[in-house]
Amino acid sequence: MRGLLYMVIFLVVTGCSYSGSQPVALDEAQRLLHSDPTAALSRLNGVDVSEFRDSSTMARWALLYSEAMVASRLSAPNDTIVNIAIDYYGRHNLTDEFQKASRLKGLIRSSDGADALATALYLQKEKEFFLYKERAKFQLYVFVGLVILLVAAGIIVWMRQRIKLQSLQNEALMAEASGLKCRIDASRGDVGRLEAKLRGLLEDRFELIDSLCQTYYESQGTKTERRAIIDKVKSEIESVRNDSFAKMEQAVNDCRDNLLVKVKDCWPDIKTEDYQLLVYLAGGLSSRTISLLLGESVTVVYKRKSRLKFRLKESVAPVCPDVMTVF
Repeated sequence: MRGLLYMVIFLVVTGCSYSGSQPVALDEAQRLLHSDPTAALSRLNGVDVSEFRDSSTMARWALLYSEAMVASRLSAPNDTIVNIAIDYYGRHNLTDEFQKASRLKGLIRSSDGADALATALYLQKEKEFFLYKERAKFQLYVFVGLVILLVAAGIIVWMRQRIKLQSLQNEALMAEASGLKCRIDASRGDVGRLEAKLRGLLEDRFELIDSLCQTYYESQGTKTERRAIIDKVKSEIESVRNDSFAKMEQAVNDCRDNLLVKVKDCWPDIKTEDYQLLVYLAGGLSSRTISLLLGESVTVVYKRKSRLKFRLKESVAPVCPDVMTVF
């Protein structure tokens, strides 16, 4: 790609450096045209027409050459050179030059000044013009080929960039899919642990119901029935208070995304009583149940809940807003 660009720059610079000398020769011939048309014609014959770089320079040379031959009273063997000027100026709507070339066409063939050397030079210039046409055609093909190569190279670069971008997008999607899979696996693990925890809680609840029913059945119809039930309930409450607190704490962490762990991280100096109240609240226990477990009145529980809510809102909620959902 870089070598192709250097080639194009070299061709452009070379063409410009050579074409810069052509207008100078034409300007000199135009100055000599009225004072010394023979010298002007000689100067025009000294220009290599096949090396012209553009059709406008060729048309100007053809017009000056035809004018110099008419001024030198020389006739042309054909209309090839003057027709160059006529065709160019006619296509570009340059009226003055077109009319001038048309007048010269009528004069250059009617002149009686036939000269073998002038005819030979004329035919030589005609050959150079045909060489110019062939070279211009070749340059056109080369230019079209270069344009096609540049377009193809641009398309290749664009496609490579597109493929690279698509590859990066695919890698990002794969990474996202991998992360999603990890999260799904983690969620499945959490769901499994939650299911196990729920099964454990249900088993504990069924065991409690079974125990109370057996106590009621054994005491049914006796005076000690009510007392036995009350004692059994008190025993279960005491068991929850002393033995089941750790299970309840673990169940809350499992079901609420380690909520209690986050509270301890944000508020390491939380009092034991406040933490115990928070566990019961996060477990969904009512104020009456909490009052029995804590051995305090419902009014005291309400006041403690209010104070705990205020402290959590200040110290924990900014980092872990889910903590406020326990109230």
